[in-house]
Order: sequence, then structure tokens, then C-alpha cells
Amino acid sequence: MEKAPKQNQPLVTHIFTADPSAHVFEGRLYIYPSHDLDHDGASNDNGDQYAMEDYHVLSMDDFDSPVVDHGEVLHLRDIPWASKQLWAPDAAYKNNIYYLFFPARDHDGNFRIGVATSASPAGPFNPQPDYIPGSFSIDPAVLVDDDNRAYIYFGGLWGGQLEKWSTGTFNPNGKEPAADEPALGPRVALLSEDMLSFEGAVQEISIVDENGSPITAGDEDRRFFEGPWVHKYNGWYYLSYSTGTTHKLVYAVSRNPMGPYTFKGTILTPVIGWTTHHSIVQFRDKWYLFYHDSSLSEGVNHKRCVKYTELRYNEDGTIQTIDPYPGEAGE
Repeated sequence: MEKAPKQNQPLVTHIFTADPSAHVFEGRLYIYPSHDLDHDGASNDNGDQYAMEDYHVLSMDDFDSPVVDHGEVLHLRDIPWASKQLWAPDAAYKNNIYYLFFPARDHDGNFRIGVATSASPAGPFNPQPDYIPGSFSIDPAVLVDDDNRAYIYFGGLWGGQLEKWSTGTFNPNGKEPAADEPALGPRVALLSEDMLSFEGAVQEISIVDENGSPITAGDEDRRFFEGPWVHKYNGWYYLSYSTGTTHKLVYAVSRNPMGPYTFKGTILTPVIGWTTHHSIVQFRDKWYLFYHDSSLSEGVNHKRCVKYTELRYNEDGTIQTIDPYPGEAGE
């Protein structure tokens, strides 16, 4: 058990954590991160350095309470279809069941999305024997909407293989669009009532500028790279994501959970380390951004730590840009 966390400081320091998906379950904050391994392997654009093998669940009563590590709740060895790389997960609650959605490489080396279930938000989670049919790529995030319908968002470029699925089937030679063409968007699907399969076709989300024109692949300050997350605020759906190469968290809004989404601005400026991945959650009367950086390891990209900070809206619904290192020079 760790001490009560402070804003913009590591939530836990006894393990390396990343990609935090935060939720309020049973009145308590639960965080579902990935678990970085402490190793000295090579780094590359394929993401081989991110060799995660299991998941832990973190929780706390509030921000004045210690952080509890509930221990290992799911391991690679327990997932029949998966071969390696348990990357960024998310959790959801429906049907009196807690669901953990996670990506991993199948035995052919392709990323798929699996689901595991538990009677408790703290796990342990029991995985389904196979991945979700028709799933691909990485970074699942689930929104259970006000009408109880559940949507799953996913996708990531490069190591996440999204550009290799642009035709609907896997193409090992698939590439990103040309710089002046519409960027690849994250994918969305309606989940079945039992949350274990897609209901209907997977759709690509269109992200457009204020004039309705698609954000282009060359617009690396605004285009989608990975880490989609959708939350609702005042009747609007907010799609936030990482820009990857420019290391920002940005967002777009829509009246429809499947889009199109209109780009609005930057949520978080770059952090120490290459990746940035987040979640946004309301806890009691405030909103919070959970994110990660590599400050705990002094910049090693695959040894990251989860942090949080308060997120504030302007009166018009736009989000105030957050500096992850207030009062510091940062990096």
C-alpha cells in the first residue's frame, strides 16, 4: 500500500505502471493500468520494448487515501489465445459483472482484443477462451452510455498495427495515408448485451476540423495516433487521444458516440518519455485526468508511472490545457 497520491506525482512507485484507465466503481476510484516490466531490451517503432505480461488493479477511497495495489489480476499465461504484450486495458461494469478489456498479440503476432470478467472491480479476472471476433489493433476503451448501450473504441498506429487493417483485413505491408489524405481514425463498435462480442460492423471514426474537413495524416499536432478515450460532459461526447509523434493529448467533440468528432484542442502538453496515454473520469464533483510519464525512471520509455491531475472545463465546454509539470521547466 502506498501513501496518498499528490497531483502530478506517481500514484505508485513499487512497480512501473502506464496507460491508466480510471473509473468510479462502488463509490471508490479504481485504476486499471498496464504493468511495465523492468528490463533492458531494445526499443523500436514496433513497440517490442513494451513487453508487459500481467495486469494489476489500483484503487483508493479518495485522493486523501493510500493507494491499494490489489496485486496481479490477470496474467498472459492464463489467456489461451494470447502470445505476448498485454498492453493498455480498460474496464467496464454492466449486467452486475466487471469486464476487463485488453489487447495482446495472438499466436500469429497480430494484436487482438480480449475480455475477462469478475464479480469484483478489484479482480481477479477470468479471461474468455478466445479474443473478440473481428477485433484488431490496441487500446480498447469502453463507454457504457446513459441508455446502457456500450461502445468500444480502439486503435493505434505503428506497433498497434492500425494502418495494416485499413482495408478491413490484415495487410502486413499496410501503410498510413499520404500526408494530404484524411488520417486514419480510431475504430468504434457497439458491444453485444453480454459485452463479449461486437454487435454490427466496426466503424472508423471521422475527426474533422472546425470547417468539417477531415484532419489529415500529415497534421501530426491533431491527427489520431493511439489511446482513444470517450467520456460525456453536458450532453457532449468527448473523444480524447494521443497524437503520438508530437506527444500531446488532444480532444474532439460530437453529439453522437460514433462521430464524426470536431477537433477542439490540447488537453495535455508533452510529458517525459515518448508515449502519452490517459483517461478522464468524474469523481464526486470534480473531473480528473489520469496519465503517465517516464519520470520515475528518468526517461526510460518502457518504465513509466501513472499520475493524475484535476481537469477543468471552460464555460463553453472546452477543456483547459494542462501543464504536466507546473512550476517546473519540464521536458
